[in-house]
Amino acid sequence: MKNPFKTVALIGKYKSPEIAGSLLPLGEFLAARGLNVVVDALTAEHLPSIPFPALPLEEIGSSVNLAIVLGGDGTLLNIARMLAPSDVPLIGVNQGRLGFLTDVSLETMQQTLGAMLDGEYVTDRRLLLQTRVLRNGAEVFRSLALNEMVAHRGNISSMIEFEVRIDGEYLYTQRADGLIVSTPTGSTAYALSAGGTIVHPGLDVIELVPVCPHTLSNRPIVVSGDSVIEVLMHRSDDVRVRFDSHTWFDLHLQDVLEVTRFPSPVRLLHPQGHSYYRTLREKLLWNQPL
Repeated sequence: MKNPFKTVALIGKYKSPEIAGSLLPLGEFLAARGLNVVVDALTAEHLPSIPFPALPLEEIGSSVNLAIVLGGDGTLLNIARMLAPSDVPLIGVNQGRLGFLTDVSLETMQQTLGAMLDGEYVTDRRLLLQTRVLRNGAEVFRSLALNEMVAHRGNISSMIEFEVRIDGEYLYTQRADGLIVSTPTGSTAYALSAGGTIVHPGLDVIELVPVCPHTLSNRPIVVSGDSVIEVLMHRSDDVRVRFDSHTWFDLHLQDVLEVTRFPSPVRLLHPQGHSYYRTLREKLLWNQPL
């Protein structure tokens, strides 16, 4: 199979000097295979010396055919949101703790990536959320999320109040500590901790999970991935919206959060034989003996 990747970006965990021990040998390995290698400029700041060009992340999307991210799931989430508009495929090398998304082992990194560059990989397309914050009908903020958008109370002790509409139809008004709007990818993250269900990433759906709702009958609900979800803030004293725990924005009374699918999915590349169910067994410890 002809290698479709000519230029590869290496992106490491932000402000992580120890990344040099694995990133530089990987860059040399890729260069020896005849690939053009560039390094994210922020990553390069923490390397003692780099024999490869450094590019700002804003320029990488239009300059490379593949991005290899060394770090944890949080690092990959952030990079995926940044590169999604450019449709650059991503490979995650796990230097974090959990590794739901970064599934290439550091110990076998070069062997695994060599096989993937020879065409032995599977492509996994993940739904991405786009949220617009509307204030008096005008957009005042916009962000993407691969895991989830969360509207939540800040330091106040009382609950927040909000109204939810799906495709223009009223769903409910509730009081809660917050609301999670999750992708299938995010269903094993905060949404799972808040009582949501695990959703296979191949499903075209969006999950809404209330956080500690005042009314116990308010349960998680799964809707079509094509839905337009509107969250109207009826109480907004110290209320904030967060996206994948990386980006946040403070909300005002009567602000509307409009959540939709982003047109371009995130493309994750996995080694041949990758299994989502095996990942669940390993990461959630389902394989422990009784």
